Amino acid sequence: MTYDQKINELKLKLPEARDPVGSYVASKIIGKMLYISGQISISANGELIKGKIGQDLKTEDGYEAAKRCGLSIISQVKKACNDDLSKIKSCIKLTGFVNSTDEFTEQPKVINGASDLIVSVFGDAGMHTRAAVSTNSLPLGVSVEVDAIFELN
Repeated sequence: MTYDQKINELKLKLPEARDPVGSYVASKIIGKMLYISGQISISANGELIKGKIGQDLKTEDGYEAAKRCGLSIISQVKKACNDDLSKIKSCIKLTGFVNSTDEFTEQPKVINGASDLIVSVFGDAGMHTRAAVSTNSLPLGVSVEVDAIFELN
């Protein structure tokens, strides 16, 4: 089964791969490595998922926000690979940033939203290393941001 078929089987709808709004690129290929810039939490209807986890949102809400970041990562990967996900050999690493209160300690559970999504689409090739980091603020007040590194065939 191809990755696109897996996306369809899981009934996932990928968002549009948006261009950056700052002085950077959305993706960069160096050799056989594909780097995806941080993708922020945006709902299916295009609204920013904002708020501080542990105050405005629960861990479960953060998980869903991270899952949305994962969908945006896959969109950016498709765009960087000219719509050909078969170019992906493996996901190397995800780094997740969680806008959370000082007392919040469930960052790994939040970032599991992105990790679980990547593994559900890419299977064993989606198994990755990871960091899940708390921060006191993220761009535009979003709850979660995740970046990624992939290896190409």
